[in-house]
Amino acid sequence: MQNNRRDFIRQATRAASTGAIAMTAASYSRILGANDTLNMGVIGVGDRGRHVMSLFMNNANVRVGAVCDVYSQQIDLAKQKAVDAATYSDHRKLLENKDLVAVLIATPDHWHSAIAIDALNAGKDVYVEKPLTRTPEEGPLIVKAARINNCVCQVGMQQRSGKHYLEAKHEYFDTGKLGKITLARTWWHGNGYHLRKAPESLQTKPGNLDWAHFLGPVKWRDYDPQQYYNWRAYLDFGGGQVTDLFTHWIDVVHMMTGKDVPLAATGVGGVFAYKDGRTAPDTINVTLEYPDPGQYIATFEATLAPGITGAALEIAGTEGRLYIDRNKFDFFPKGSKTPVTVTGYPAPDRVDGLTQDHVNNFLECVRTRALPNGDVLIGHRSAQASHLGNISYVQKRRIDFDPVREEILPF
Repeated sequence: MQNNRRDFIRQATRAASTGAIAMTAASYSRILGANDTLNMGVIGVGDRGRHVMSLFMNNANVRVGAVCDVYSQQIDLAKQKAVDAATYSDHRKLLENKDLVAVLIATPDHWHSAIAIDALNAGKDVYVEKPLTRTPEEGPLIVKAARINNCVCQVGMQQRSGKHYLEAKHEYFDTGKLGKITLARTWWHGNGYHLRKAPESLQTKPGNLDWAHFLGPVKWRDYDPQQYYNWRAYLDFGGGQVTDLFTHWIDVVHMMTGKDVPLAATGVGGVFAYKDGRTAPDTINVTLEYPDPGQYIATFEATLAPGITGAALEIAGTEGRLYIDRNKFDFFPKGSKTPVTVTGYPAPDRVDGLTQDHVNNFLECVRTRALPNGDVLIGHRSAQASHLGNISYVQKRRIDFDPVREEILPF
């Protein structure tokens, strides 16, 4: 079993390096519908799902032909934008729709794996929100489904399509101007989305909300408005701030350094300020160690307490350091306190330009069959790194990881 899994990972890595996905003439014929329109479905049409759906709809040749959710009120809101869309409460029924070429998956994290695999096995190209997985074991199964079905699978790590991220990589990392990288420091403080309170309308379960379906693979518990509305605060449904926020930043670190499998992880933290039943820590610190050649460590710190806010990362090398966030980057040459600053993304006339460019990259790859910027294997590796930090936090020990087999070593 270990050898089979190791061979699969290596084969998937080689496939990713080719820059293209094999495609038969029959599969090419399904890409566009009448009048060159790409017909897609959206599974999970809450706030984030409707937002990303609207970015897809900014492209004139995209039609949202179907929407799906376990809460029909969300479907009603989505239908205000996609008025002609068919409606479903079960993603499996939506995937039976032969007219749909692609799907956007924007459900809570605990549903990502099952729905993505079902969609890929149905021959749909997939754009799935990050993190790709809820557990590290799910990742190789999704990669395999994408590869054997010759499907495009983009994970919503939008920095991969960000112009200034790509510019910084080319200018400072591809050229070696930073020298030997030793430390990547990341932080994301004060993210209020993890403190959301369920509105009065959800305090009693609405009759049109299928709670059992929402739980899906998670063990049964009676309806809880907070666990439905603020599911990111519960480790049964996701990985808290680590997989929601750190996954973005560690993916940038992976993109810049070219190393994406750590050999060890340590996570410490706890529920210090918000004792409201949440199981995900409100304050967390994670350290990841990456192997030679190119050995470095990456750290993440986050707290929901309002005393500190902001989100960015800094990568330090022997010849300088680079600060980067979602708006700009600053390069500090060795020995200088004055940065070389480049500003210019996202442009002021665009809303969520990072995600829009990531969506556009996916649509282009649906057409050309090239691997997208946030390919499924990349998404697996960045989610996996985050999961290791959470596993260390939960088990209260250092996690040693085999970067070749991609397996946690025995304690």
